[in-house]
Amino acid sequence: MLDNVRVVLVNTSHPGNIGGAARAMKNMGVSQLVLVDPRRFPDQQASARAAGADDILQNARVVATLEEALADCVLVLGTSARDRRIPWPVVDPREAADKVLDQLAELPDCQVALVFGREDAGLTSEELQRCQFHVHIPSNPDFSSLNLGAAVQVLSYELRMQSLQREGQPTSKQKVETANSQNEMPVTGDEMEQYFVHLQQVLVEIDFLDPQQPRHLMPRLRRLYGRMGINRMEMNILRGILTQTQKAIGMKSAGERRR
Repeated sequence: MLDNVRVVLVNTSHPGNIGGAARAMKNMGVSQLVLVDPRRFPDQQASARAAGADDILQNARVVATLEEALADCVLVLGTSARDRRIPWPVVDPREAADKVLDQLAELPDCQVALVFGREDAGLTSEELQRCQFHVHIPSNPDFSSLNLGAAVQVLSYELRMQSLQREGQPTSKQKVETANSQNEMPVTGDEMEQYFVHLQQVLVEIDFLDPQQPRHLMPRLRRLYGRMGINRMEMNILRGILTQTQKAIGMKSAGERRR
């Protein structure tokens, strides 16, 4: 659904802010970037701040006017201070995400735009009037001005969270025990043979196996372990038990000799 969400930056003065916005978009899975009359673009500073979101910058569309940027959009939300002369519907970022996703659920092929204004002055009254909703980010009133990239991050984050929830996907990682992927790999035949050699040695040392009359003990143990599908982490545990058993035997023998 987020493929049809368009981030529109109007008359951006610093190319680094374009890169910051692109990075925020890629973090949250939003890919469409439209630049309305940017002061400097393309620019190395934009690429540096994008920090790997170069595809967003390379595919960005540059247009001369906001009208051109919004021509095919059915829903437009403007992120700026509300025009006090005309009452206008105002939503917070979470409500904005709901509006966007409701629209895309109703018309999956439609285009929706999130419009961000100039770094120093935001959107003009005329530009705001092209938006069905104005988005207010409830920041600290004593320090309310957000960096452009941060503002894009806030709205993109809310969109992603709402999208994941609607799709029934988890929004947080489960706290489970993790292991290195190498440790999850099954042991090789050579590793199993080394284990059986070690195991037989320990069984002899603890007098559980008589090497003169081994009977069928080792073949039965081989069949037992063959059913288990042991991985490398488990093999490390088994070998560790055998090693510690040998150490304990050695300590016991040394103590008996001292007596």
